[in-house]
Amino acid sequence: MAKTNSNFYPVILAGGRGTRFWPLSRKRRSKQLLALDGKQTMIQQTVARLLPLAPPSHCWIISNEDLRREIIRQVPRLRPTQIIAEPVGRNTAPAIGLAAFILLRHDPSAVIGMFPSDHVIADEDRYRELLRKGMAVAAAGANIVVIGIAPTRAETGYGYIEVGAATADGALRVRRFTEKPNAERAAQFLQAGNYYWNSGMFLWSARTLADALREHLPKTAPLLEDIAAAFGTKKFPQVFRRLYPKCENISVDYAILEPRSTKGEHQSNIFCLPASFGWNDLGSWTALHEHHIAKQKPQHDNLISSDGAFTLNAEGNYIHAPGKFVAAVGVKNLVVVETEDALLITTREHAQDVSKVVKHLDEKKLHKLV
Repeated sequence: MAKTNSNFYPVILAGGRGTRFWPLSRKRRSKQLLALDGKQTMIQQTVARLLPLAPPSHCWIISNEDLRREIIRQVPRLRPTQIIAEPVGRNTAPAIGLAAFILLRHDPSAVIGMFPSDHVIADEDRYRELLRKGMAVAAAGANIVVIGIAPTRAETGYGYIEVGAATADGALRVRRFTEKPNAERAAQFLQAGNYYWNSGMFLWSARTLADALREHLPKTAPLLEDIAAAFGTKKFPQVFRRLYPKCENISVDYAILEPRSTKGEHQSNIFCLPASFGWNDLGSWTALHEHHIAKQKPQHDNLISSDGAFTLNAEGNYIHAPGKFVAAVGVKNLVVVETEDALLITTREHAQDVSKVVKHLDEKKLHKLV
């Protein structure tokens, strides 16, 4: 087994609701707690592929009160104190920032990896090899490392990284970040050839991240430092509940990466490592269908989870109806997901809009369905 890195601390962000996977994904059973790709849940897979890089005592999860208890149950190798529940959601900058200030007090040499909890990685050995390279770059100075994914289509749902010159170790200097462009700009980025999708995976030393927060979020950074100072004491829950809601609600991309990139390609110290380990963020039922079709290659691209099925003139459907016999006749590109209390019927083309169902349920205060 490969040796773990003594100063590497993976921080997994697991606070989202996964609304585009309704009705399976709910407030207390969000996307990352579902087994969408195999027997393990998404967060179990995330932890398992990172632990060869760091001991369990170094792995942290930032989530919320709705999910914390189930995460503790699903990930027993981590101590409950390593699973922090935000009192309110404040996006990724305060979440990873709090981890940085806590870890900086614990280990001044700490290198932090920030990881979403719901990604699929095909080649885990290559994945860890790239992360080790990223750790070295992050530890070598006040550097920020982002893992970039070579785009395969003009996708409008991802952020993009424009890269410039390559360094001696093969990292690419970052010129700028662009959040979710329209279709025309996405097509231009694809054509240009020097753009990567922003995977949401970053590496940096705790000190680099803490300094960046002090520079770019001067109102929020002191609040996070005060919360971190209380961590491990009896007053931590009270301080956390009182101060964290005062933090700015902002992503790492907007808070740090974009303003830092304006310093220029050679002054920002932001580097992109292109990934080639097979990545998918499973962002919708359509993405999940495409992922499983590529692996399983079922007849007529029908993916049906049921207790028996019959198809006739049916193509490209995703149907989840466990315990039921499913008959699909003369239908194409449908997404049908059944649970005990809800039924979703849409098309693969419109699967991105499923989150609007959850918004409607929230507005109507139909809490049992969310």
